Amino acid sequence: MSFEIEQKTFNFTPREIVSELNRFIIGQDDAKRAVAIALRNRWRRRQVPQPLRDEISPKNIILMGPTGSGKTEIARRLAKLAGAPFVKVEATKFTEVGYVGRDVESIIRDLAEVGISLSKKQAQEEVKRQARERAEERLVNILAGVETAAPSGGFPGGIPGGLPFGFTANAQPQETATTSLSDSDRLVWLSKLHDGLLDDDEVELDVPKQAPMSGVQMFMQPGGQADDMASQIQDALKGMMGGQTKKRTMKVKDALNVLTDEEAEKIIDMDAVQQHAIERIENHGIVFIDEIDKVASGSSRKGGPDVSREGVQRDILPIVEGSTVTTKYGPIRTDHILFIAAGAFHVSKPSDLIPELQGRFPIRVELQTLTEKDFEKILKDTDNSLLRQYKEMMKTEQVNLDFAEDGITSIAQTAANINQEQENIGARRLHTVLEKLLDDISFYAPDRGGQTLQINAAYVEERLGPILERTDLSKYIL
Repeated sequence: MSFEIEQKTFNFTPREIVSELNRFIIGQDDAKRAVAIALRNRWRRRQVPQPLRDEISPKNIILMGPTGSGKTEIARRLAKLAGAPFVKVEATKFTEVGYVGRDVESIIRDLAEVGISLSKKQAQEEVKRQARERAEERLVNILAGVETAAPSGGFPGGIPGGLPFGFTANAQPQETATTSLSDSDRLVWLSKLHDGLLDDDEVELDVPKQAPMSGVQMFMQPGGQADDMASQIQDALKGMMGGQTKKRTMKVKDALNVLTDEEAEKIIDMDAVQQHAIERIENHGIVFIDEIDKVASGSSRKGGPDVSREGVQRDILPIVEGSTVTTKYGPIRTDHILFIAAGAFHVSKPSDLIPELQGRFPIRVELQTLTEKDFEKILKDTDNSLLRQYKEMMKTEQVNLDFAEDGITSIAQTAANINQEQENIGARRLHTVLEKLLDDISFYAPDRGGQTLQINAAYVEERLGPILERTDLSKYIL
Protein backbone atom coordinates (compact mmCIF):
# COMPACT_ATOMS: atom_id res chain seq x y z
CA MET A 1 0.00 0.00 0.00
CA SER A 2 1.45 3.33 -1.03
CA PHE A 3 1.22 6.26 1.31
CA GLU A 4 1.38 9.91 0.40
CA ILE A 5 2.02 12.61 2.97
CA GLU A 6 0.26 15.90 2.54
CA GLN A 7 2.67 18.80 2.18
CA LYS A 8 1.69 21.39 4.73
CA THR A 9 2.48 24.98 3.86
CA PHE A 10 3.70 27.29 6.58
CA ASN A 11 2.17 30.69 5.93
CA PHE A 12 2.22 32.65 9.19
CA THR A 13 2.85 36.35 8.68
CA PRO A 14 5.87 37.97 10.37
CA ARG A 15 3.53 39.70 12.80
CA GLU A 16 1.94 36.37 13.75
CA ILE A 17 5.35 34.73 14.15
CA VAL A 18 6.52 37.48 16.52
CA SER A 19 3.25 37.19 18.45
CA GLU A 20 3.82 33.46 18.94
CA LEU A 21 7.43 34.00 20.02
CA ASN A 22 6.26 36.61 22.54
CA ARG A 23 4.37 33.87 24.37
CA PHE A 24 7.66 32.23 25.37
CA ILE A 25 10.40 34.87 25.05
CA ILE A 26 10.54 38.27 26.72
CA GLY A 27 12.09 41.22 24.91
CA GLN A 28 14.62 40.87 22.07
CA ASP A 29 12.24 42.40 19.53
CA ASP A 30 14.95 42.93 16.89
CA ALA A 31 15.94 39.27 16.95
CA LYS A 32 12.31 38.15 16.74
CA ARG A 33 11.70 40.39 13.74
CA ALA A 34 14.81 39.07 11.98
CA VAL A 35 13.88 35.40 12.38
CA ALA A 36 10.23 36.11 11.54
CA ILE A 37 11.24 37.70 8.24
CA ALA A 38 13.63 34.83 7.50
CA LEU A 39 10.87 32.30 8.10
CA ARG A 40 8.32 34.20 6.03
CA ASN A 41 10.86 34.45 3.19
CA ARG A 42 10.81 30.67 2.99
CA TRP A 43 7.10 30.73 2.26
CA ARG A 44 7.61 33.55 -0.27
CA ARG A 45 10.33 31.58 -2.03
CA ARG A 46 7.98 28.60 -2.41
CA GLN A 47 5.52 30.83 -4.26
CA VAL A 48 8.12 32.06 -6.76
CA PRO A 49 8.06 30.15 -10.08
CA GLN A 50 10.98 28.08 -11.27
CA PRO A 51 13.81 28.51 -12.18
CA LEU A 52 14.08 31.70 -10.10
CA ARG A 53 13.07 29.79 -6.96
CA ASP A 54 16.35 27.86 -6.92
CA GLU A 55 18.31 31.10 -7.16
CA ILE A 56 16.84 32.56 -3.96
CA SER A 57 19.06 31.61 -1.03
CA PRO A 58 18.15 31.99 2.65
CA LYS A 59 19.49 34.99 4.54
CA ASN A 60 21.39 33.40 7.39
CA ILE A 61 21.52 35.16 10.76
CA ILE A 62 24.10 35.78 13.49
CA LEU A 63 22.66 36.45 16.94
CA MET A 64 25.04 38.32 19.24
CA GLY A 65 24.39 38.58 22.95
CA PRO A 66 25.35 37.36 26.42
CA THR A 67 24.46 33.89 27.60
CA GLY A 68 20.92 33.52 28.89
CA SER A 69 19.54 36.31 26.71
CA GLY A 70 17.36 33.99 24.61
CA LYS A 71 19.42 33.14 21.50
CA THR A 72 18.90 29.38 21.63
CA GLU A 73 15.28 29.68 22.76
CA ILE A 74 14.42 31.92 19.79
CA ALA A 75 15.81 29.39 17.31
CA ARG A 76 14.20 26.40 19.05
CA ARG A 77 10.76 28.02 19.29
CA LEU A 78 10.99 29.17 15.68
CA ALA A 79 11.66 25.62 14.47
CA LYS A 80 8.86 24.22 16.61
CA LEU A 81 6.46 26.86 15.34
CA ALA A 82 7.32 26.01 11.73
CA GLY A 83 7.30 22.26 12.32
CA ALA A 84 10.74 22.22 10.73
CA PRO A 85 13.62 19.77 11.24
CA PHE A 86 15.96 21.46 13.72
CA VAL A 87 19.35 20.66 15.22
CA LYS A 88 21.51 22.61 17.65
CA VAL A 89 25.26 22.13 17.52
CA GLU A 90 28.26 23.79 19.17
CA ALA A 91 30.96 25.00 16.84
CA THR A 92 33.61 24.00 19.39
CA LYS A 93 32.72 20.30 19.01
CA PHE A 94 34.10 20.24 15.47
CA THR A 95 37.66 20.20 14.20
CA GLU A 96 39.17 20.66 10.80
CA VAL A 97 39.72 17.62 8.61
CA GLY A 98 42.69 15.54 9.74
CA TYR A 99 42.19 16.02 13.47
CA VAL A 100 40.25 13.94 16.00
CA GLY A 101 36.74 15.31 16.38
CA ARG A 102 33.37 15.48 14.69
CA ASP A 103 33.11 16.10 10.98
CA VAL A 104 30.93 19.10 10.11
CA GLU A 105 28.92 16.94 7.69
CA SER A 106 27.55 15.12 10.73
CA ILE A 107 25.40 18.25 11.27
CA ILE A 108 23.40 17.38 8.17
CA ARG A 109 23.32 13.68 9.04
CA ASP A 110 21.85 14.59 12.43
CA LEU A 111 19.35 16.87 10.69
CA ALA A 112 18.41 13.97 8.41
CA GLU A 113 17.59 11.78 11.42
CA VAL A 114 15.38 14.53 12.86
CA GLY A 115 13.64 15.04 9.52
CA ILE A 116 12.95 11.32 9.07
CA SER A 117 11.56 11.13 12.60
CA LEU A 118 9.23 14.11 12.01
CA SER A 119 7.94 12.79 8.68
CA LYS A 120 7.47 9.28 10.03
CA LYS A 121 5.53 10.61 13.01
CA GLN A 122 3.34 12.68 10.68
CA ALA A 123 2.73 9.63 8.48
CA GLN A 124 1.77 7.52 11.49
CA GLU A 125 -0.69 10.18 12.61
CA GLU A 126 -2.30 10.15 9.16
CA VAL A 127 -2.99 6.39 9.37
CA LYS A 128 -3.53 6.18 13.12
CA ARG A 129 -7.26 5.38 12.92
CA GLN A 130 -6.79 2.61 10.37
CA ALA A 131 -3.83 1.17 12.31
CA ARG A 132 -5.82 1.30 15.55
CA GLU A 133 -8.68 -0.66 14.02
CA ARG A 134 -6.31 -3.35 12.76
CA ALA A 135 -4.55 -3.49 16.14
CA GLU A 136 -7.87 -3.93 17.96
CA GLU A 137 -8.82 -6.79 15.65
CA ARG A 138 -5.51 -8.54 16.32
CA LEU A 139 -5.74 -7.98 20.05
CA VAL A 140 -9.26 -9.40 20.17
CA ASN A 141 -7.99 -12.50 18.34
CA ILE A 142 -5.21 -12.83 20.90
CA LEU A 143 -7.49 -12.47 23.91
CA ALA A 144 -10.05 -14.87 22.45
CA GLY A 145 -7.36 -17.48 21.68
CA VAL A 146 -7.63 -17.08 17.89
CA GLU A 147 -3.95 -16.92 17.11
CA THR A 148 -3.92 -17.40 13.35
CA ALA A 149 -6.78 -15.17 12.24
CA ALA A 150 -6.00 -12.19 10.01
CA PRO A 151 -7.11 -8.68 10.98
CA SER A 152 -10.27 -7.33 9.39
CA GLY A 153 -9.46 -6.04 5.93
CA GLY A 154 -6.09 -7.79 6.13
CA PHE A 155 -4.75 -10.90 4.46
CA PRO A 156 -7.33 -13.40 3.14
CA GLY A 157 -6.76 -16.84 4.59
CA GLY A 158 -4.66 -15.53 7.44
CA ILE A 159 -1.18 -14.07 7.70
CA PRO A 160 1.51 -16.48 6.47
CA GLY A 161 3.36 -17.90 9.45
CA GLY A 162 0.78 -16.64 11.95
CA LEU A 163 0.72 -13.20 13.55
CA PRO A 164 3.87 -11.16 12.75
CA PHE A 165 5.05 -10.86 16.37
CA GLY A 166 3.73 -14.33 17.40
CA PHE A 167 1.39 -13.01 20.10
CA THR A 168 -0.02 -15.51 22.57
CA ALA A 169 -2.68 -14.92 25.19
CA ASN A 170 -1.65 -15.08 28.83
CA ALA A 171 -4.94 -16.78 29.68
CA GLN A 172 -5.44 -20.55 29.36
CA PRO A 173 -5.28 -21.42 25.64
CA GLN A 174 -8.03 -23.44 24.05
CA GLU A 175 -7.21 -27.03 23.18
CA THR A 176 -7.97 -26.39 19.52
CA ALA A 177 -7.74 -22.78 18.35
CA THR A 178 -10.49 -21.68 16.03
CA THR A 179 -9.71 -19.72 12.89
CA SER A 180 -12.30 -16.98 13.36
CA LEU A 181 -14.72 -15.39 15.81
CA SER A 182 -18.41 -14.97 15.28
CA ASP A 183 -19.54 -11.42 14.69
CA SER A 184 -21.40 -11.32 17.99
CA ASP A 185 -18.42 -12.57 19.99
CA ARG A 186 -16.13 -10.12 18.24
CA LEU A 187 -18.45 -7.23 19.10
CA VAL A 188 -18.49 -8.30 22.76
CA TRP A 189 -14.69 -8.35 22.93
CA LEU A 190 -14.40 -5.01 21.12
CA SER A 191 -16.96 -3.45 23.46
CA LYS A 192 -14.97 -4.58 26.50
CA LEU A 193 -11.78 -3.28 24.92
CA HIS A 194 -13.29 0.13 24.13
CA ASP A 195 -14.77 0.45 27.62
CA GLY A 196 -11.40 -0.18 29.24
CA LEU A 197 -12.53 -3.35 31.00
CA LEU A 198 -9.52 -5.27 29.70
CA ASP A 199 -6.86 -2.59 30.27
CA ASP A 200 -5.28 -4.25 33.29
CA ASP A 201 -5.31 -7.78 31.86
CA GLU A 202 -1.91 -9.05 30.76
CA VAL A 203 -0.78 -10.64 27.53
CA GLU A 204 2.56 -12.20 26.65
CA LEU A 205 4.03 -11.39 23.29
CA ASP A 206 7.16 -11.97 21.30
CA VAL A 207 8.78 -8.71 20.26
CA PRO A 208 11.79 -8.27 17.96
CA LYS A 209 15.17 -8.17 19.67
CA GLN A 210 17.17 -4.96 19.51
CA ALA A 211 20.42 -5.17 17.61
CA PRO A 212 23.45 -4.94 19.95
CA MET A 213 25.81 -1.99 19.80
CA SER A 214 28.31 -2.56 17.06
CA GLY A 215 32.03 -2.72 17.66
CA VAL A 216 32.48 0.36 15.47
CA GLN A 217 30.34 2.37 17.89
CA MET A 218 32.16 1.05 20.92
CA PHE A 219 35.76 1.43 19.76
CA MET A 220 35.88 4.07 17.02
CA GLN A 221 36.11 7.78 17.61
CA PRO A 222 32.86 9.55 16.72
CA GLY A 223 32.60 11.64 13.60
CA GLY A 224 32.54 11.47 9.84
CA GLN A 225 33.10 8.05 8.30
CA ALA A 226 32.98 6.32 11.70
CA ASP A 227 29.41 7.56 12.25
CA ASP A 228 28.37 6.32 8.80
CA MET A 229 30.05 2.94 9.22
CA ALA A 230 28.53 2.42 12.68
CA SER A 231 25.09 3.31 11.35
CA GLN A 232 25.40 0.90 8.41
CA ILE A 233 26.58 -1.96 10.63
CA GLN A 234 23.74 -1.28 13.06
CA ASP A 235 21.19 -1.41 10.22
CA ALA A 236 22.72 -4.64 8.95
CA LEU A 237 22.48 -6.22 12.40
CA LYS A 238 18.85 -5.20 12.65
CA GLY A 239 18.17 -6.90 9.32
CA MET A 240 19.96 -10.08 10.39
CA MET A 241 18.00 -10.18 13.64
CA GLY A 242 14.67 -9.47 11.97
CA GLY A 243 13.28 -12.90 12.83
CA GLN A 244 14.61 -13.10 16.39
CA THR A 245 12.23 -12.26 19.19
CA LYS A 246 12.02 -12.16 22.95
CA LYS A 247 9.02 -12.56 25.22
CA ARG A 248 7.50 -9.62 27.03
CA THR A 249 4.49 -9.47 29.29
CA MET A 250 2.51 -6.25 29.30
CA LYS A 251 -0.94 -4.93 30.04
CA VAL A 252 -3.57 -4.91 27.31
CA LYS A 253 -3.61 -1.11 27.04
CA ASP A 254 0.16 -1.10 26.42
CA ALA A 255 -0.04 -4.03 24.00
CA LEU A 256 -2.65 -2.10 21.99
CA ASN A 257 -0.20 0.77 21.54
CA VAL A 258 2.56 -1.63 20.46
CA LEU A 259 0.26 -3.29 17.95
CA THR A 260 -0.94 0.09 16.67
CA ASP A 261 2.63 1.20 15.99
CA GLU A 262 3.36 -2.09 14.21
CA GLU A 263 0.28 -1.82 12.02
CA ALA A 264 1.13 1.80 11.18
CA GLU A 265 4.60 0.63 10.09
CA LYS A 266 2.96 -1.80 7.68
CA ILE A 267 0.62 0.78 6.19
CA ILE A 268 2.99 3.68 5.60
CA ASP A 269 5.36 3.72 2.67
CA MET A 270 8.84 4.42 4.05
CA ASP A 271 10.13 5.37 0.60
CA ALA A 272 7.51 8.13 0.48
CA VAL A 273 8.39 9.13 4.05
CA GLN A 274 12.08 9.42 3.20
CA GLN A 275 11.38 11.38 0.05
CA HIS A 276 9.12 13.77 1.97
CA ALA A 277 11.68 14.10 4.77
CA ILE A 278 14.52 15.00 2.41
CA GLU A 279 12.35 17.61 0.68
CA ARG A 280 11.36 18.97 4.08
CA ILE A 281 14.98 19.15 5.27
CA GLU A 282 16.24 20.83 2.11
CA ASN A 283 13.53 23.52 2.09
CA HIS A 284 12.58 23.95 5.75
CA GLY A 285 15.53 22.68 7.82
CA ILE A 286 17.06 24.95 10.48
CA VAL A 287 20.58 24.53 11.90
CA PHE A 288 21.54 26.49 15.02
CA ILE A 289 25.33 26.82 15.42
CA ASP A 290 26.10 28.00 18.93
CA GLU A 291 29.44 29.36 20.19
CA ILE A 292 30.42 30.50 16.72
CA ASP A 293 32.53 33.20 18.37
CA LYS A 294 34.77 30.52 19.89
CA VAL A 295 36.11 29.58 16.44
CA ALA A 296 36.71 33.20 15.43
CA SER A 297 40.27 34.50 15.76
CA GLY A 298 39.91 37.58 17.96
CA SER A 299 42.01 40.65 17.31
CA SER A 300 43.45 40.33 20.83
CA ARG A 301 45.15 37.05 19.99
CA LYS A 302 48.90 37.32 19.50
CA GLY A 303 50.82 35.86 16.64
CA GLY A 304 49.65 34.49 13.31
CA PRO A 305 46.32 33.02 12.31
CA ASP A 306 44.86 30.25 14.43
CA VAL A 307 44.95 27.34 12.01
CA SER A 308 42.58 25.11 13.97
CA ARG A 309 39.90 27.80 14.34
CA GLU A 310 40.14 28.86 10.72
CA GLY A 311 40.08 25.22 9.70
CA VAL A 312 36.74 24.70 11.42
CA GLN A 313 35.35 27.80 9.71
CA ARG A 314 36.54 26.63 6.30
CA ASP A 315 34.95 23.21 6.88
CA ILE A 316 31.65 24.80 7.91
CA LEU A 317 31.70 27.13 4.89
CA PRO A 318 30.71 24.58 2.18
CA ILE A 319 27.75 23.41 4.28
CA VAL A 320 26.52 26.97 4.78
CA GLU A 321 27.06 28.19 1.22
CA GLY A 322 25.44 25.12 -0.30
CA SER A 323 26.71 21.61 -0.97
CA THR A 324 25.47 18.04 -1.18
CA VAL A 325 25.96 15.77 1.83
CA THR A 326 25.59 12.02 1.51
CA THR A 327 23.45 10.38 4.19
CA LYS A 328 22.08 6.87 4.55
CA TYR A 329 18.70 8.23 3.41
CA GLY A 330 20.14 9.75 0.24
CA PRO A 331 21.97 12.94 -0.77
CA ILE A 332 20.78 16.18 0.87
CA ARG A 333 21.43 19.61 -0.59
CA THR A 334 22.12 22.36 1.93
CA ASP A 335 21.54 25.32 -0.41
CA HIS A 336 18.23 26.34 1.19
CA ILE A 337 18.72 25.24 4.80
CA LEU A 338 18.51 28.21 7.19
CA PHE A 339 21.59 28.62 9.40
CA ILE A 340 21.37 30.66 12.59
CA ALA A 341 24.70 31.22 14.35
CA ALA A 342 25.05 32.63 17.84
CA GLY A 343 27.74 33.75 20.21
CA ALA A 344 28.49 36.15 23.03
CA PHE A 345 31.32 37.82 21.05
CA HIS A 346 32.96 39.22 24.19
CA VAL A 347 36.53 38.72 22.97
CA SER A 348 36.03 38.39 19.23
CA LYS A 349 33.56 40.01 16.85
CA PRO A 350 31.77 38.84 13.68
CA SER A 351 34.40 40.57 11.53
CA ASP A 352 36.99 38.17 12.99
CA LEU A 353 35.36 35.31 11.09
CA ILE A 354 36.89 34.51 7.72
CA PRO A 355 35.44 36.83 5.02
CA GLU A 356 33.82 33.98 3.07
CA LEU A 357 31.85 32.88 6.14
CA GLN A 358 30.90 36.44 7.07
CA GLY A 359 29.33 36.89 3.67
CA ARG A 360 27.10 33.86 4.26
CA PHE A 361 25.58 35.48 7.36
CA PRO A 362 24.31 38.82 6.04
CA ILE A 363 21.91 39.50 8.94
CA ARG A 364 23.38 40.35 12.33
CA VAL A 365 21.27 41.09 15.38
CA GLU A 366 22.45 42.15 18.81
CA LEU A 367 20.41 40.89 21.74
CA GLN A 368 20.03 43.15 24.73
CA THR A 369 20.98 42.35 28.31
CA LEU A 370 17.88 41.39 30.27
CA THR A 371 16.71 43.91 32.87
CA GLU A 372 14.93 43.54 36.19
CA LYS A 373 11.58 44.21 34.48
CA ASP A 374 12.36 41.53 31.92
CA PHE A 375 13.00 39.07 34.74
CA GLU A 376 9.62 39.86 36.28
CA LYS A 377 7.89 39.16 32.99
CA ILE A 378 9.86 35.92 32.51
CA LEU A 379 8.75 34.78 35.96
CA LYS A 380 5.02 35.32 35.48
CA ASP A 381 3.98 36.39 31.97
CA THR A 382 5.30 33.71 29.63
CA ASP A 383 3.48 30.48 28.79
CA ASN A 384 4.71 27.76 31.14
CA SER A 385 6.48 30.42 33.20
CA LEU A 386 8.95 29.48 35.93
CA LEU A 387 6.55 30.34 38.74
CA ARG A 388 3.82 28.23 37.16
CA GLN A 389 6.23 25.30 36.91
CA TYR A 390 7.10 25.48 40.61
CA LYS A 391 3.45 25.88 41.59
CA GLU A 392 2.40 22.81 39.63
CA MET A 393 5.25 20.72 41.03
CA MET A 394 4.33 21.62 44.60
CA LYS A 395 0.67 20.86 43.92
CA THR A 396 1.67 17.23 43.47
CA GLU A 397 2.46 17.32 47.21
CA GLN A 398 -0.82 19.18 47.98
CA VAL A 399 1.19 22.33 48.78
CA ASN A 400 -0.02 25.63 47.31
CA LEU A 401 2.52 28.35 46.55
CA ASP A 402 1.29 31.94 46.53
CA PHE A 403 3.80 34.33 44.97
CA ALA A 404 3.01 37.89 46.08
CA GLU A 405 3.77 40.78 43.73
CA ASP A 406 6.45 42.20 46.03
CA GLY A 407 7.96 38.73 46.26
CA ILE A 408 8.21 38.43 42.47
CA THR A 409 9.78 41.89 42.28
CA SER A 410 12.29 40.95 44.97
CA ILE A 411 13.25 37.73 43.15
CA ALA A 412 13.77 39.62 39.87
CA GLN A 413 15.77 42.34 41.61
CA THR A 414 17.98 39.79 43.35
CA ALA A 415 18.75 37.98 40.07
CA ALA A 416 19.52 41.26 38.26
CA ASN A 417 21.84 42.45 41.05
CA ILE A 418 23.77 39.19 41.15
CA ASN A 419 24.22 39.31 37.35
CA GLN A 420 25.70 42.80 37.70
CA GLU A 421 28.05 41.89 40.54
CA GLN A 422 29.13 38.52 39.15
CA GLU A 423 29.14 36.87 35.73
CA ASN A 424 26.05 37.82 33.71
CA ILE A 425 24.30 34.55 32.87
CA GLY A 426 21.00 36.19 31.95
CA ALA A 427 17.70 34.46 32.69
CA ARG A 428 19.49 31.31 33.85
CA ARG A 429 20.20 33.17 37.10
CA LEU A 430 16.49 32.93 37.92
CA HIS A 431 16.74 29.15 38.13
CA THR A 432 19.59 29.42 40.64
CA VAL A 433 17.79 32.01 42.78
CA LEU A 434 14.48 30.12 42.80
CA GLU A 435 16.09 26.81 43.67
CA LYS A 436 17.86 28.34 46.66
CA LEU A 437 14.75 30.31 47.67
CA LEU A 438 12.47 27.26 47.65
CA ASP A 439 15.01 24.78 48.96
CA ASP A 440 13.31 24.27 52.35
CA ILE A 441 9.82 24.15 50.84
CA SER A 442 10.87 21.50 48.32
CA PHE A 443 12.54 19.41 51.01
CA TYR A 444 9.68 19.49 53.52
CA ALA A 445 6.79 19.55 51.00
CA PRO A 446 5.69 15.93 51.71
CA ASP A 447 5.12 16.92 55.37
CA ARG A 448 3.17 20.09 54.54
CA GLY A 449 0.27 18.71 52.53
CA GLY A 450 -2.78 20.99 52.54
CA GLN A 451 -0.82 24.15 53.40
CA THR A 452 -0.67 27.40 51.43
CA LEU A 453 2.73 29.11 51.59
CA GLN A 454 3.14 32.74 50.63
CA ILE A 455 6.36 33.89 48.98
CA ASN A 456 6.64 37.63 49.62
CA ALA A 457 9.50 40.13 49.84
CA ALA A 458 10.04 39.37 53.52
CA TYR A 459 10.42 35.65 52.80
CA VAL A 460 12.90 36.37 49.96
CA GLU A 461 14.93 38.60 52.26
CA GLU A 462 14.87 36.01 55.04
CA ARG A 463 16.06 33.20 52.79
CA LEU A 464 18.55 35.02 50.56
CA GLY A 465 19.63 37.99 52.69
CA PRO A 466 22.37 36.18 54.67
CA ILE A 467 23.86 34.77 51.47
CA LEU A 468 23.81 38.10 49.63
CA GLU A 469 25.53 39.86 52.54
CA ARG A 470 28.53 37.55 52.19
CA THR A 471 29.95 38.32 48.76
CA ASP A 472 32.46 35.50 48.85
CA LEU A 473 29.72 33.00 49.70
CA SER A 474 27.21 34.26 47.13
CA LYS A 475 29.71 33.66 44.34
CA TYR A 476 29.56 29.94 44.99
CA ILE A 477 25.88 29.57 45.92
CA LEU A 478 24.08 32.05 43.67
